[in-house]
Amino acid sequence: MPFFSQLAKAMSNQGPVQWDMARQLAMTTATNSTTESNVDPTVRIAVQQLAEVADMHVRDVTGLTTSKTINAPVIDVVNRSMWVHHTLDAYKPFFTEFATSISGQPNTDSGNPQNNQKNIDEIDETYEMNEMNAMMRNLTKMMAPAMLGMSVGSMIGQLSLRAFGQYDLPLPREPQTQLLFVARNCEEFANDWSINISDMQMWLLVQELTFHAVFKVPSIRTEITEAVKAHVAGFKPNPNALAERLNTPGIIDSDPAVMMQRLLGDPTLLLGAARSPQQEALAPKLDAMISAIVSYVDYVVDTIAGRIIGTGDQISEAVRRRRVESSTQDQFVEQLLGLHLTTTQIDNGHAFISGIVERSGIDGLAGLWQKPGNLPTPNELIAPGLWLERINF
Repeated sequence: MPFFSQLAKAMSNQGPVQWDMARQLAMTTATNSTTESNVDPTVRIAVQQLAEVADMHVRDVTGLTTSKTINAPVIDVVNRSMWVHHTLDAYKPFFTEFATSISGQPNTDSGNPQNNQKNIDEIDETYEMNEMNAMMRNLTKMMAPAMLGMSVGSMIGQLSLRAFGQYDLPLPREPQTQLLFVARNCEEFANDWSINISDMQMWLLVQELTFHAVFKVPSIRTEITEAVKAHVAGFKPNPNALAERLNTPGIIDSDPAVMMQRLLGDPTLLLGAARSPQQEALAPKLDAMISAIVSYVDYVVDTIAGRIIGTGDQISEAVRRRRVESSTQDQFVEQLLGLHLTTTQIDNGHAFISGIVERSGIDGLAGLWQKPGNLPTPNELIAPGLWLERINF
C-alpha cells in the first residue's frame, strides 16, 4: 500500500528525529496549507523604529546591553513560516537530547535472582502478553523518529500561531544576535483586544529586548541552558506508551492513514516518557530560576510601559492572562523543556522581585546577574531577604 510504503521510508531515517517530517508538518500548520505572504516592508521599518526607542529604555532600566554596539539589535520581523524555520533550528539540540534520552533501553536490572523464579504455569499465562509487549516495543523503536518528527512539528506549528517573538518560552536561543518578531500575531492580538497596534508592538518589543538583555549575560545563558538540557535528558523510555495509546477510545480507525496521523501527531506519546528522580530533584531549582527571570522581565516591562505607553496596564493584563490560559500545545512544549510555570510560581516570582526592590531599590535587582550562581534557590524565591544575605548585597 502506498501509505505504508511512504511510512516505511520515513521510518528508515537513522537519526533520532525525522526532521523533514517535523518541518513539513510545522509549516503546514503555520500556513494552513496556503501560501503565506512576506511581511510588508513598511511594517518592518515601523517595528525597527519602535525598537530604537524601546532599546534605549531597556538599557536604562536594566543596566544591561542588548547588542555589542550602542545601537539597538536589528529586529527580524517574520511571518509564521519563517518563525517555524528559525525555531526548529533553535530547539533542535533540546529535542535531539530528548529523543536520545528516551531511545535507551529501559532498566532491566532484575535484582535478587530468587525473586525472578517462575513456575511453568506462570510462564504459560504470561507468554502471549510478553510477546505482545515485545512486538509493541520493537514497533515503537522503529516508529520513534517519525513519531517524534510529527509530534515536534505539530507542537512548533501550533506555537507559531500564537508566538509574538522568540522568548514566548523563556529560553536562550542561538544565534545570540537574532531577535525575531511575528508581526501578524501581534496585529491579530491587538485587534482582538482593541489595542492600538503601535502600542502593542512597543510593549512586546520592550519584553523581547529585556529577555534578550538578560540572556546575553553569559552566566545566565549557560545556567539556564544547562538546566534545561539536564531536564530534557532526564526523561526515561516508556516502551508501553504506544500500546497504551492504541487502547485509547477513538484512536482505532478503518483508514490507516487517519489512525497513524492521530498516533504520530499526538504529543502525549512524547510525554509518555517517564519522569525520573533526577528531574524531580531538578524541577524546583529550574522553576525558581525561571520564575525570577520571568518576573524580573515583567517588572521591567511594567516600569517602561508606565513611562511611554498609555495603555500599558491593559496590554499587561491581556498578555499575562494569555500566558495563564496557554494552549495544550504550549503546555506540552513547556513541560518537555521544564519551563511550565504555575500561577503560584509566577506570583512567588513577582513577590520576590517586589521584595528585593522594597529592601534594596531597583539597583538591588542587578545582583541577579553580578556573578554565576546568583539566581535564587526555591527557598530564597519565597524569602528574598535570604537571597540578599547570601549574595551580600
